[in-house]
Amino acid sequence: MDRREFFSPLTSSIKSGISSPKHIDQISATKKVNRGLSTGITPYIGAWTYDQVAHLLRRTMFGATIDDIKYFLGKNMDAAVDELLNPTAALPSPPINAYNTAQAIDPNVIAGLTWVNASDDPNFNPQRRLSLKTWWMGVMINQDRSIREKMVMFWHNHFSTEINTYDSPMLAYRHNNLLRINSLGNFKSFVKDITKDGAMLVYLNGNVNTKAAPDENYARELQELFTVGKDLNPHYSEDDVKNAAKVLTGWRINNQRQVSFDVSKHDTTNKTFSSFYNNTTITGQSSANAGDLELDSLLNMIFAQDEVARYICRKLYRYFVYYDIDAATEQNVIVPLANIFRQNNYGILPVLSALFKSEHFFDAANMGCLIKPPTDFVVSMCRTTYLKFPDPGTQYDILYKHWADLYIFNYAIGQDIGDPPNVAGWPAYYQIPSYHELWINSDSLPKRNQITDYYVAVGNKKGNFTVIMDLIELSKKMTKPDDPNILIDDLCKYLHASLSLSATTKLTTKISTLLSGQAQDYYWTNAWNDHINNPNDATKKQIVTLRLMLLYRYLLDLSEYQLS
Repeated sequence: MDRREFFSPLTSSIKSGISSPKHIDQISATKKVNRGLSTGITPYIGAWTYDQVAHLLRRTMFGATIDDIKYFLGKNMDAAVDELLNPTAALPSPPINAYNTAQAIDPNVIAGLTWVNASDDPNFNPQRRLSLKTWWMGVMINQDRSIREKMVMFWHNHFSTEINTYDSPMLAYRHNNLLRINSLGNFKSFVKDITKDGAMLVYLNGNVNTKAAPDENYARELQELFTVGKDLNPHYSEDDVKNAAKVLTGWRINNQRQVSFDVSKHDTTNKTFSSFYNNTTITGQSSANAGDLELDSLLNMIFAQDEVARYICRKLYRYFVYYDIDAATEQNVIVPLANIFRQNNYGILPVLSALFKSEHFFDAANMGCLIKPPTDFVVSMCRTTYLKFPDPGTQYDILYKHWADLYIFNYAIGQDIGDPPNVAGWPAYYQIPSYHELWINSDSLPKRNQITDYYVAVGNKKGNFTVIMDLIELSKKMTKPDDPNILIDDLCKYLHASLSLSATTKLTTKISTLLSGQAQDYYWTNAWNDHINNPNDATKKQIVTLRLMLLYRYLLDLSEYQLS
């Protein structure tokens, strides 16, 4: 993808407001061309500079802050990837009751304490659902320097469930925690845990699957969406789905949301599968642990298919690298990654390590070519602009209100975390041929611009706390903020995923923002230094702030900001 050619029409003028419709077409209509990549998973031995570090962090975390980039620049590539793939931070504390109001006080959960172990309550399930989604936004904003939270979102889309369908905040939290615990572990054992997960059991009817009335819902999605995929020919058969459903009979969940196995509801007959699965017969079991025994046999049969590894590697590739997998990429990247996956008994870490250390991942054509999903857009905005939030100890109620607004913004531009549109997840991750281009349309792009404009110029006030970008402090993190040329260069590099504006556009931008229409650079340098030397002078601070507002609003509204 020739990113400069792609974006050249977008940077010809300074925008005074949100993007015009023509920008939507140019972002969403990414060129369907053969990028001509011949690189594979041979270890990368090229330059290890700002660009490579920022690229790695943008793809493995939600945004790359200046401090993150500096930190990993102090390590070599192998050490950086190893650290990102091996999180050491404790799991996040659970969500709390920050939803009490004078009109509605949860009688079962004290304000400020967690509700995750309290029985579901129809009167407060809506508040707890919002609490979970709000908390999750906060977890991503406060992520450690690891890939863990990015992987949680990957698995949330892969093992898609909808809280509004199974209507249990307690199960939703357990499911979310299960994704986080297993995010970097063994995929095969992960699938087993998901199969017995309460949220999944209710969502795909596993809890009503009995020998008298086998339900095929989960058995079908286990194969079609979670493991084998549906692109093979020949493929597994309808009888394979029916027999898998029989294997999975007997799992139950009670009113206290505890999962158990009831052998009296289990089909104890032998189940014989098609030639796709080598005519495997799973022997019927009748003991108390029959459910686990037959589930293990089912997964052993499924995971004997080479396509499982290739299918998951393709999904990882589309999520972390690029949506288009041509024949060369399939042969040079997907096949060897799948081999690594199988050779490591379906361990996830070796696959990710090989991918992120590969020459293919750091190929220039793979930088700045993915449209940010809504969650990446919102969370990375918070992190890269260093938005400050209320203290979680003394102002937890106000903090949750701020996170809730960010969740609502995220939902408004296309990604309701916790409630994907269906069992297949969000179409942008799988819908041929558009894939990630679906994130951008005539509704979502103006809203994205409005979100960044809001936090640049107005800020979000809840109670006595306003969350707003501190543009002066952010500018101080650049190498030489008193020089308008260097400041704009640094910000473009930082905010635009290594994409560069033309010299003409930078000049126009500088004059229209930092120089207030003047021609000489000292109009900005003098204003900046006057403020720095007189930090308590409100007028001097206001002059600098207003010029920075114009600059940041413009740079964040540009189409380049939509890419990672």
